Amino acid sequence: MKIFHSINDFHTIANGTIKKTILTLGTFDGVHFGHKKILERVTQNTESGKYESLVLTFFPHPRMVLQEESEIKLLNTLDEKIHLLQEIGIQNLVIHPFDEKFSRLTAEEFVKNVLVDQFHIQKIIIGHDHRFGRNRTANIDDLKAFGKQYDFEVEEITAQEIKEVSVSSTKIRNALMEGNVALANEYLGYNYSLTGTVIKGKQLGRTIGFPTANLKLEENFKLVPQNGVYIAKSILNAKTVFGMMNIGFNPTVDGKFQTIEINYFDFDEDLYGQKITVSIIERIRSEQKFDSVELLKEQLEKDKKIAIAYFNKL
Repeated sequence: MKIFHSINDFHTIANGTIKKTILTLGTFDGVHFGHKKILERVTQNTESGKYESLVLTFFPHPRMVLQEESEIKLLNTLDEKIHLLQEIGIQNLVIHPFDEKFSRLTAEEFVKNVLVDQFHIQKIIIGHDHRFGRNRTANIDDLKAFGKQYDFEVEEITAQEIKEVSVSSTKIRNALMEGNVALANEYLGYNYSLTGTVIKGKQLGRTIGFPTANLKLEENFKLVPQNGVYIAKSILNAKTVFGMMNIGFNPTVDGKFQTIEINYFDFDEDLYGQKITVSIIERIRSEQKFDSVELLKEQLEKDKKIAIAYFNKL
């Protein structure tokens, strides 16, 4: 997959001739089942080799730019989104820096200057409710009119098709914020994950037989699921390692800041300074404050048994 970091950087020239593109656009946060329905339609249209598939997406997320009060958390980092789109087989990805200047393009300026002149589109595949142009005033009917004017096709993903999938990034965010990781994973089609660097913590876990890797996330916009204890796994040194993860404030020891800590089973290698990814599989329980560290340890033993029983079923 070729990656371009702005619209103006994009080019698709083979043997001196410009290849036309089959395009779709959107934020694609999560690259979930609903997104895949559209993205796979794009790749199917390019199987003959006559055209190239192209996804136009934006960073930062438009709501981060246009809504000052927005505190939207995202399901994917850019690296995660790139990996997921690559797996689907998209040939070209344009990640355009979204800003107020870009948001002020009229619908016709966007169609003529971007879609036609820059991307040389043969077809655009888009959801029935897509709106675009300054203040999002143009709709699918306007796009079809532009298609006739500038000679490109518009393929509409109907409301019925979207309803059949019944998945949205908002639904997934809500599930994660409620701690329902299993439902979020079902919607995503893969396990939700957190990636970060292992840093030194208070090292309390080590003293009670539950040493943890303390994770510092790379991006502050990445959505962290509701506080609690989760079944998790990672690939460490090319080996799948199972464990349990705690997200929360460690109330038993009067913690002041939210931490993300993973206790891996049957693994004792030094991870400090390493970048790791933790796949979150299932929630065990909510975060609790115990009357003593000893009672916390007893609960952690119970949590571990639940996690091991889960992994033994796999």
